[in-house]
Amino acid sequence: MSADALATGGRSTRAGRGRRTGKRAFPGQRLLGLAGILGFLATWELIPRLGLIDTKYLPPASEVVMALVRDLGLTAFWVSVGETMKAWFLGLVLAIVLAVVLGFVIGSSTFLRRATNSTVEFLRPIPSVALIPLAVLLFGVKLESSLMLITYAAFWQVLIQVLYGVADVDMVANNTAKTYGLGPLARIRYVVFPTALPYLMTGVRLAATVALVLAITAELVIGSPGLGREIALAQSGGAISGMYALVLATGLIGVVINALMRLIEKKTLSWHSSVRSEVIV
Repeated sequence: MSADALATGGRSTRAGRGRRTGKRAFPGQRLLGLAGILGFLATWELIPRLGLIDTKYLPPASEVVMALVRDLGLTAFWVSVGETMKAWFLGLVLAIVLAVVLGFVIGSSTFLRRATNSTVEFLRPIPSVALIPLAVLLFGVKLESSLMLITYAAFWQVLIQVLYGVADVDMVANNTAKTYGLGPLARIRYVVFPTALPYLMTGVRLAATVALVLAITAELVIGSPGLGREIALAQSGGAISGMYALVLATGLIGVVINALMRLIEKKTLSWHSSVRSEVIV
């Protein structure tokens, strides 16, 4: 057999392995995920139908899905979705900007890391919902109250990851950059930022989910406009199917946000080994 034939056969074999580990496995994963969803809905449908739980507390899944389909045709529903997404987006952006700036400043200084470590460890475990009374006192039942809670919760997710990323910078590369005359800003751009970027993207993905949870919680408890308030109104008005439909809608929004964040992460880190290893095995 010629060398060209061997090379062609080798490439074909590698391509086949790539297809087997990538494209062919992906539909199977989707089918498993779909089967899990259908199994969950079937179980939900049977529990009230069999009388295990009273239908006035847990309507069948079919009724909830139909209520959700009706909501999709209502302008008021989309207005509430828009209010929730506005609070989510603004709070997430504020958290990312603050966490990135403070993370790079603190992480680049050994003195600041040591001086702020105890403060960070004290403030980070405080649940955002504990700040609801303070938010209401400061801003009332307004968007600003939701932004305060969202920003506080999402901020720590990003900050901790940025600090880990800055601490992971190769000191040899950093010292080499100093030797070549790169200033602090240039070192952050060309040395620190590429190392910290995978950590940052992980923090942003986690913060996006946390921000949605806090947006719904703030609307539910404080009463600021959004899906959370609509859930509370449906519950108090006895529209149980409508309430579950809105809860289901928040879950679907969370799935979309998580998928979007993963897509952005893969596009941003297409050069990184953690992403390339998912395609090349």
